[in-house]
Amino acid sequence: MSYPPQEPDQPPSPYEPPPGEPGQSGPPSGYGQYGQPGQYGPPQSYGQYGQQGQYSDQPGQYGQPAQYPGQPPPGRATNILAVLALVFAFVFPPAGIVFGHVAKQQLRRTGEEGDQLATWGLILGYLFTAIGLLACCGWMALTIWGSSGGGSYN
Repeated sequence: MSYPPQEPDQPPSPYEPPPGEPGQSGPPSGYGQYGQPGQYGPPQSYGQYGQQGQYSDQPGQYGQPAQYPGQPPPGRATNILAVLALVFAFVFPPAGIVFGHVAKQQLRRTGEEGDQLATWGLILGYLFTAIGLLACCGWMALTIWGSSGGGSYN
């Protein structure tokens, strides 16, 4: 394919592809690896201190979201039972214990996040259950001791 001669002061036609170097095969210059338009001019995003770097406003590879400084990398989902174990450790501790053990089993099987939440749910669930049992036993002991006449001044 030959191009018509152009005058030196006339800009190139926008309808014609940019001419490649002689003997060049593949897409013309200015195009990316698979013939897609590449970057024209300076890079579009710069990292910290004006250097082209790892932080970008462009989406990541394969449609993943872009990473920014201070943002944790996209990870696994948190197990909902681990969260419930911690919450129920304060509300109703025996349920927190049950949720904590079930969450631990699921975490080993699925590999989700939340192991520390389930562990703290178990620790606090056992602790508050023990405190509650001691309080109930103490209250019952005081009730029995008070009703037996051992604490009255007759």
